[in-house]
Amino acid sequence: MKYRKLGKTGFEISEISLGTWQVGGVWGEVFSHENAEKILHAAVDSGINFIDTADVYGDGESEKAVGKFVKNRSERIYVATKCGRQLNPHVNEAYQPAVLRKFVEASLKNMGLETLDLIQLHCPPTQVFYRPEIFELFDRLKEEGKILNLGISVEKVEEALKGIEYDNVTSVQIIFNTFRQRPAELFFEQAKKKNIGVIVRVPLASGLLTGKFSKQSTFTSGDHRNFNRNGEMFDKGETFSGIDYETGLTTVEELKALFPNESNLAPIALKWILQFDAVSTIIPGASRPEQVLSNIASLDYPDLTDAQITEMNKIYSKHIKPLVHHLW
Repeated sequence: MKYRKLGKTGFEISEISLGTWQVGGVWGEVFSHENAEKILHAAVDSGINFIDTADVYGDGESEKAVGKFVKNRSERIYVATKCGRQLNPHVNEAYQPAVLRKFVEASLKNMGLETLDLIQLHCPPTQVFYRPEIFELFDRLKEEGKILNLGISVEKVEEALKGIEYDNVTSVQIIFNTFRQRPAELFFEQAKKKNIGVIVRVPLASGLLTGKFSKQSTFTSGDHRNFNRNGEMFDKGETFSGIDYETGLTTVEELKALFPNESNLAPIALKWILQFDAVSTIIPGASRPEQVLSNIASLDYPDLTDAQITEMNKIYSKHIKPLVHHLW
């Protein structure tokens, strides 16, 4: 495993880390603590030391599993969680300091921890980023010893750029992959200038970039790849990076032609991301231990050549950029 600094936090974290959206099992199923424990052990045994969760994953069960696990391991494991998505309706007006404080305190209780290494606002509405009183709350929580750092999880580059104007924001979690390239423009430049950690989520475009899906692939009724393709439940960009599924499949075929000897494109997709020095870590998810090991194995994949990257970017510009580049 290799490690990079997570911006102003000073944490040295694994280049490939673990996102826990589906750690308890496949999306839509009842959370399995047994499966979660196996995945978490596989991750840390392989050198992963950064785990990202949220209070809404498994309705709090993911936080409980992560907290129990961390307390039973001797290694220093950095834990990041998120708050805000419990709000219903999830609107700007619902974001209030007193409510967010209760969410943070509930997360501490869920995990059985005294302090959170990193608490992140969980993709709030854009207007929230223009409200200083929301960000000031986390200074109070830090003074009280309840958190060490504040980060933000965002949908849009605009939100990332506004969020890092607040001095207490130390990290930004954002969707970035070869199908979602806009963050590599102005945002990465500003993140490096302000020493902001960059946590990359949805690195495989919800599995599209593995190259293993086809028109015949099916997803369970509780899987967001089945019910959220048009943004029915949350931001469309979280599912297949906002790409129309058929367009995604067509584009992946061109990537396969560029790497004809590779049956699994995931290591290539992850390596493409890691070749940006603004990136601190990637947090692919896993619903079984084997997926964790497969993601980590990508670190051994040779660096992509300039020619390969150029061709990958051409494919993006041809098929994807006109459809989504301006949206997020």
